[in-house]
Amino acid sequence: MDKAPEIADLDEFDRKIIAALVEDGRMTVTDLALLVGLSKTPCQVRLKRLIETGVIKGFRAIVDPAKLGMDHVAFAEVKLNDTREAALHEFNVAVRRIAEVEECHMIASSFDYLLKVRTADIRRYRMVMGEKISALPHVASTSTFVAMETVLDAGGRRK
Repeated sequence: MDKAPEIADLDEFDRKIIAALVEDGRMTVTDLALLVGLSKTPCQVRLKRLIETGVIKGFRAIVDPAKLGMDHVAFAEVKLNDTREAALHEFNVAVRRIAEVEECHMIASSFDYLLKVRTADIRRYRMVMGEKISALPHVASTSTFVAMETVLDAGGRRK
């Protein structure tokens, strides 16, 4: 089982830096320093520390899935037939290999996992569910919920 993460010791400036970068990860250090009320060098030092300690895990481009023809989103509840640690580990390793699964969460509920699955359309989703997700180790049953509209996405952006 994974060890609980250490909580970072963050002050007001660190939190301002993080909040600013969540809003605009491409912001220059000069603009960031100005926004949070520091000079460039101390801001750069803090930013480097936040990255090195893993508080800031990375920077990435956020793409519009619809423009890539990948705007079908479904959520799948997955119930396993075995929830011992070894079975959970096997499932976790295998589900990470399915490119269409954007998110996978272990859930405390009447089912074991909730998957966010993105595909081009319902036909592709049906194939992914039938050929990949249902074939994962220890899967006993699944239920699907198709998203009709995204109101708020993982990046906190309102649609």
